[in-house]
Amino acid sequence: MDGRDAKLNPTALSPADAAQLLSAVGGQAVTVEMLQADLSAGAPTNADGTFNLIQYAAWLVKEMAARAD
Repeated sequence: MDGRDAKLNPTALSPADAAQLLSAVGGQAVTVEMLQADLSAGAPTNADGTFNLIQYAAWLVKEMAARAD
């Protein structure tokens, strides 16, 4: 997300860009380390290691539902 004219692809964000974007829109800080912890817990990524925010959000909802049971 360097520069004003940079375009972000929500289906292929680097961990750093994903953390920065999620922090900006989520109301609380999200760090690359937090995303790495989710990856260790099974969060999906693209083959190149980027995040698809749609798939990541679906995974987070599934994880939250599993904890509620």
